[in-house]
Amino acid sequence: MDMKKLQTKLAKAKTSLILEHPFIGTIALNMPFEFDEAIPTAATNGKRIKFNPEFVESLSDDEVKFLVAHECLHPMLEHNYRRGGRAPRRWNMAADYVINKLLTDDRIGRMPKVGLHDPNIYAAGGGTSEGIYNILPEQNEEDGTDGLLDDCEDGEGDGAEQAQQQAEWKVKVAQAAQAAKMMGKLSANMQRLVDEVLQPKVDWRDVLHRFLVKARTDQRSFARANRRFIGQGVYLPSVTGEAMGEVVFAVDCSGSIDQHTINQFAAEIGKVKDDLCPTRIHVLYFDSEVSHVESYAPDDALDIRPHGGGGTDFAPVFDKITELGVEPVAIVFLTDLCCDSFGTQPDAPVLWVITCAGDAPFGEIVEMGG
Repeated sequence: MDMKKLQTKLAKAKTSLILEHPFIGTIALNMPFEFDEAIPTAATNGKRIKFNPEFVESLSDDEVKFLVAHECLHPMLEHNYRRGGRAPRRWNMAADYVINKLLTDDRIGRMPKVGLHDPNIYAAGGGTSEGIYNILPEQNEEDGTDGLLDDCEDGEGDGAEQAQQQAEWKVKVAQAAQAAKMMGKLSANMQRLVDEVLQPKVDWRDVLHRFLVKARTDQRSFARANRRFIGQGVYLPSVTGEAMGEVVFAVDCSGSIDQHTINQFAAEIGKVKDDLCPTRIHVLYFDSEVSHVESYAPDDALDIRPHGGGGTDFAPVFDKITELGVEPVAIVFLTDLCCDSFGTQPDAPVLWVITCAGDAPFGEIVEMGG
């Protein structure tokens, strides 16, 4: 195998990207490339890209161009830092569906035959790696990168180091976008990608995470009485410790919440399940009444899909929680908040994740945004 010829092949791909697609080309220019026979195809941890020499040799120039761009997009989209507790191979697949659609739509090189590309899966997952992960079947993790274009490795270091790497990538993306704009070669697709990376339209995920972490870590709360002593007329706080108790997610199915929004919400429920490990997750689907209830233990696979489709009434949700005998540490709604019937404020803290501006008589509100 002529290694010098393979190095020239990669250099040619890098040069082609710089000239034709300078946004990605600028990123590729500053990414160290290595050959490694121990990996099946390619791999990146956000700091360098490794290529299997036989795999590179088997590809055409256009396919190598696509592969190089693909590897650059993983850290640009923070795939190396956002996996959390998700299964690595399934996460890699979800990320690949996002990247390969972007590159295919922008006609950057040609996707190798092993690449994952399906517009229907992309749409069903809401166009996000988290959403697509949530709808993909469980994978045999021992298959490694078999059937995948590469291995999207986790970023190096602990949480603080990875946060620093993410910040550095935002700077790289901004600089690359500026270079491409000066050349008049930043496509609308890539401009949207830049906007999402540099100025996320929705920060409700962070609010949701903070809200639930607080619910988990609150040591004592007079909002939730210790039921052992209520019968004696003594009102004492419950002790929750660090364990995450049961959580209720209520999904508004009145018809005003579209599938894309539900997919985003479902992705975050999955992340809560993986990262915070509640003892049980209850999902209540409601309109003017609760039309369906599902409960998930830590090892259960989530299946979030709408049920119902009438008017909106929040009171039945709280009634159903009481009826089920559930004592949640937190209640999270996905709704447009177009309703005046809120019912009685529950003991548990409430977060309203809303799709348009609105107000509620109790609880915390965060607008989902775009």
